[in-house]
Amino acid sequence: SFSGMNDLQALSPPQSMDGASSPHSLNKSLQSSGGEDSPLEDKINRKTLFYLISTLNAAFYPDYDFSNASSQEFSREPSLEWVMHAVERQMMAVARSEFISVESALWAALDTAICLRECEIYSYNPDQTSDPYSEDGCLWSFNYFFYNPRLKRIVFFTCRSVSQYCGSPHDSALIGNSCMDFEEDY
Repeated sequence: SFSGMNDLQALSPPQSMDGASSPHSLNKSLQSSGGEDSPLEDKINRKTLFYLISTLNAAFYPDYDFSNASSQEFSREPSLEWVMHAVERQMMAVARSEFISVESALWAALDTAICLRECEIYSYNPDQTSDPYSEDGCLWSFNYFFYNPRLKRIVFFTCRSVSQYCGSPHDSALIGNSCMDFEEDY
């Protein structure tokens, strides 16, 4: 039964923003000013949360099980532009020339697949124990979900940066075997 699938669950503040201009810091100031329910506190219905968790389970199966993930491990991102900027900032720091050469094609491919302007964008912000990228040597990672309710489609966009100094000989074998080819199905 899907009863209660539209019940709302609280989300964490977005991670993609920093400084005083972030909704998180603005939300904190609104809460401290006596506002009972901040208008910036995002919520998610159980059905959408189920879709996000199911997507994580499919992406990391069989090594991880996210069935017990809570809504507090997810955030609703404020805008496509902010997510694009966050991705650009991280990618430019580690792979400037490579990223510049694929950036517009990357966003165009995502737009073709999911109509980015129609999407609700969420991020997964796990703690150390439930993070599939928490192994030694992971410098940073991001996990974004582009959810288009009209198309009933989710694109999971994830990336991590691993230090070249923390890898084992086993890791180099995995790199060669973990490449995926993406084909366009229309």
